[in-house]
Amino acid sequence: MSSLWTPGGEHPVGDRRDPEGSGGGRPRPGGAPDDVEDDLSEDAEDVDEAALRAQIDEARARVAEVPAEVVVINHAMGLYELAAIHLSAAPPDLIAAALAIDAFACLVEGLGDRLGPDVATLRDALAQIRMAFVQIKQGAEGAEAPAE
Repeated sequence: MSSLWTPGGEHPVGDRRDPEGSGGGRPRPGGAPDDVEDDLSEDAEDVDEAALRAQIDEARARVAEVPAEVVVINHAMGLYELAAIHLSAAPPDLIAAALAIDAFACLVEGLGDRLGPDVATLRDALAQIRMAFVQIKQGAEGAEAPAE
């Protein structure tokens, strides 16, 4: 029987489940060759499920200790950053930026004072990102207008 050397070691040519060797090495619908997927499933079986569950429980306990408004503000600022990324792209993606800004606005305007003492900072950030959007949109429209 032949084998194929890869950085992961020697592998027999042919599929272990296909003794004739007719389907060996063919990619599965997900794109991974049969042997690679088998290696991944074997690694998954080696994971200590109790240790994994303990890590998940510990992470959940840490999140539960944080006030909800802090978590919501962090998510809101993620939307602000997303809008800024799309506005600073070359060319700017105004549709994606508008969606992120609108989602940010839903949180800031919809929740208002429930977000705690930092709501004024969030309102300022919303006003600034909206202004940046308008300026960038006007600049993009001006660049597209034919010169007279």
